[in-house]
Amino acid sequence: MKDTRTIYLLFLSTGTLLSKAIDLYTKTDLNHVSIAFDEGLSEVYSFGRKRPYNPFIGGFVREAVTEPFFNQSMCAVYKIEISKEQYVALRQHLQMIESMQHLYRYNFIGLFGFIVNKEIKRTHAYFCSQFVATMLQAIDVYPKDKQAGLTRPDDLRMWPELDLIYMGTLQNYLNLDEKKSRLRLPIRSFFRMS
Repeated sequence: MKDTRTIYLLFLSTGTLLSKAIDLYTKTDLNHVSIAFDEGLSEVYSFGRKRPYNPFIGGFVREAVTEPFFNQSMCAVYKIEISKEQYVALRQHLQMIESMQHLYRYNFIGLFGFIVNKEIKRTHAYFCSQFVATMLQAIDVYPKDKQAGLTRPDDLRMWPELDLIYMGTLQNYLNLDEKKSRLRLPIRSFFRMS
């Protein structure tokens, strides 16, 4: 049996003015995407706002999805199985970026390239879906023939390798996961005792 690990992609719509403008332009919703390492979303990474209420200061972020800024967010959570080696490589890529996050910034110029359908690659600069696609391509999970700088969150959502596990409000998802954790605890304890 193959040794695999599960990672998660979190798609969000925060309902902010900028989010609504992007939704209108793309004619889709859930236009922000992040990579998560656990079902409970306690470890979530993306490129986005460094300060929740300021859309113009962006870069690499570890997102705290329990913050009030995300309270009214709609979301979809997908999972994908990857090999242990791919999982380790992904963690290493993210740790390297996190250790040098002061060098990374949000790729606003790349968004304009997206509008004219011309990929604009910049050193140490990504927008959210470009970042996720690049990370997944680096570990040979997402197809390399897809241009990361022209990848929309919706392109990732339509990727057949993903399995949808939840769609609804982020707050309800986090509450459901908290309830599952409480329910799992006595069962684990029971099996440890027997």
